Amino acid sequence: MASSCAKPHLIISLFVGCLLLASPARPAVSPSAAVNSTTLPVKHSRISAHLKRVNKPAVKTIESSDGDLIDCVPSHLQPAFDHPKLRDHKPSDPPERPEGYSLSSTVDASFQAWTISGESCPEGTVPIRRTTREDILRASSVQRFGRKPAARRLRRDSTSTGHEHAVGYIIGDQYYGAKASLSVWAPRVTSASEFSLSQIWVISGSFGNDLNTIEAGWQVSPQLYGDNRPRFFTYWTSDAYQETGCYNLLCSGFVQTNNKIAIGAAISPTSALNGGQFDIDLLVWKDPKHGHWWLELGSGLLVGYWPSFLFSHLAEHANMVQFGGEIVNAQTSGFHTSTQMGSGHFAGEGFRKASYFRNLQLVDWDNSLIPLSNLRLLADHPNCYSIQGGVNAVWGNYFYYGGPGRNVRCP
Repeated sequence: MASSCAKPHLIISLFVGCLLLASPARPAVSPSAAVNSTTLPVKHSRISAHLKRVNKPAVKTIESSDGDLIDCVPSHLQPAFDHPKLRDHKPSDPPERPEGYSLSSTVDASFQAWTISGESCPEGTVPIRRTTREDILRASSVQRFGRKPAARRLRRDSTSTGHEHAVGYIIGDQYYGAKASLSVWAPRVTSASEFSLSQIWVISGSFGNDLNTIEAGWQVSPQLYGDNRPRFFTYWTSDAYQETGCYNLLCSGFVQTNNKIAIGAAISPTSALNGGQFDIDLLVWKDPKHGHWWLELGSGLLVGYWPSFLFSHLAEHANMVQFGGEIVNAQTSGFHTSTQMGSGHFAGEGFRKASYFRNLQLVDWDNSLIPLSNLRLLADHPNCYSIQGGVNAVWGNYFYYGGPGRNVRCP
């Protein structure tokens, strides 16, 4: 899974390793044998313990057509309530929606693959994608599973970081939420260590160790999920991806309130080149009464919320909102990756070819949805992935973005 660390320009990642000793009193063994005899049992023990923590007891399990297992977990047993500050927490009442809000989306809970069979989770439970041993083994470590790589320092340019963006952003004021419709595609990801995503970032703090972010959208991440399907996801951090936060429900924090949406589950259908376009509405906003940050998907489906006390700066408001795409360029073959962003087509190719965001809006201080002004567009590697925006009466503020990655102008 790697990173979608937001900033006007970008983000970084890092990795670590380990060491062993052999006893001279025993017959010589190869380093690999030593690893197998000592390191692996310890690692498997840690994996088993971690699986026990994240996979909560279910009252029902649904097998999805794509191979996922969706556990219907009693709401009060979900991972959120492992957090020390949430152990006596009662789920918050649904918030007042922003002024100017309207239910315009045709998307409902049936957009996820696990619901196609007609099975559903009972009231009083939340659907959680079951974590497997294989999921954890794909991660760099048990400790970092479900998290983005910690950043030693964050930069405002993308030089040598491996993360590339095509985004629209607004910065400098006090923001209390954001809303947009984003088209869903199934971009090709060429390496297990890479990903491609499309999301909204709600951001506060500096680009040092105090960065707070809330993130939601869709992503293709072979390392995190073990396949190339686009999946609905969330993320949060309060310390620049170091020790806090995680994807989806893979740690305590996000409180899910909906029994119809499985965070981390595959999205179906997706948009088709020169064919039908499928998009989802996302709204993230701060409840003016309790201060929590709520997430809504599609036609009025409240997914849940990030409690305000998870954050430092975002406990008050955001000072930046960003929309768009991001990929990881691992350069595993010594040249730029062919991992696609969005549809894999450049912004200039337009509707039914390029991926898009439309109806971009902000939530202001009095809980009103307002159009964006002064939206800035950034493609930090425009020969690989581009962005192009506009405004019209139907789509409001919008932009096309994306690209194929490696090509004659992106070697």
